[in-house]
Amino acid sequence: MAGRRIIVTGFEPFGGASVNTSWEAVRTLDRVEKALLPVSFARAGEAIRRIAASAPDAVVCVGEAGGRSAISVERVAVNLMDARIPDNDGAQPVDVPISPSGPAARFATLPTRRIFERVREAGLPAELSYSAGTYVCNGTFYALMEAIEAAEIPALGGFIHVPASGMAAGDIARGLAIAVQVIRETLEGR
Repeated sequence: MAGRRIIVTGFEPFGGASVNTSWEAVRTLDRVEKALLPVSFARAGEAIRRIAASAPDAVVCVGEAGGRSAISVERVAVNLMDARIPDNDGAQPVDVPISPSGPAARFATLPTRRIFERVREAGLPAELSYSAGTYVCNGTFYALMEAIEAAEIPALGGFIHVPASGMAAGDIARGLAIAVQVIRETLEGR
């Protein structure tokens, strides 16, 4: 549907890597707005709040996850920062809430199960995930859902993790394109 704004974000490299598979896949997508987020607890949260304040119809944050071999459609963000390594600003919070007065968890409003099923039907490895971890990806996901609620907009929002390695870049991009198509269909059905 013309006029529907879907924003898809990816992250810059971190932890000494020269690329981040999330951004490499996101930047290939067509017919969406794209935003590169910093791997920073503070700055990624600020950026995602600005994105949500622009009243999009949907926001999908994408991050890479080491040790995963499938496209992971996240369902839950927890109110916890617990960093194994410092972010790109050198921050390494341990056992710190993202939002001291916020709920313990926030849930995606994307059609997570439909995205998972369609990606899997396309022959790509996919999973529904109930933990976005406790690093910047989870913090961004939590901040996104909090910002959508605070802005009182009917936007869909959520997070997808992609494998950091072991999956072809083209397959990751194809999986994300399927996710965007499912989101478009959902928006059209509103």
